[in-house]
Amino acid sequence: MQTVVLGERELAIGFRLIGMKNVIEVTPATASAEFQRVLANGRTSLVIASQTVKKHLTEAQKAQAESLLHPLVVFVPSPSGEYELESIDTLAKRVLGVTLSIPG
Repeated sequence: MQTVVLGERELAIGFRLIGMKNVIEVTPATASAEFQRVLANGRTSLVIASQTVKKHLTEAQKAQAESLLHPLVVFVPSPSGEYELESIDTLAKRVLGVTLSIPG
């Protein structure tokens, strides 16, 4: 199984510098199609995509990304500095299927 990184040039360069092999540079015009192609690839276990990529996905693709466990899709902040933070509760519920709550 492999990890695939999808993102703009700056993000792609950063992941290549740390040794990632499966890095795909995308543009706003290619983000949706590349994302779909990666999801259709049966050898991918983890997709790391920038939040810029997320902005260019269809609503159906966003819903698919949030519901999938194989491959697991994680959105990371884009180099531009804009980001949405997924809470630990939301991530745990999506990945583990459990709700984290503090009694009291």
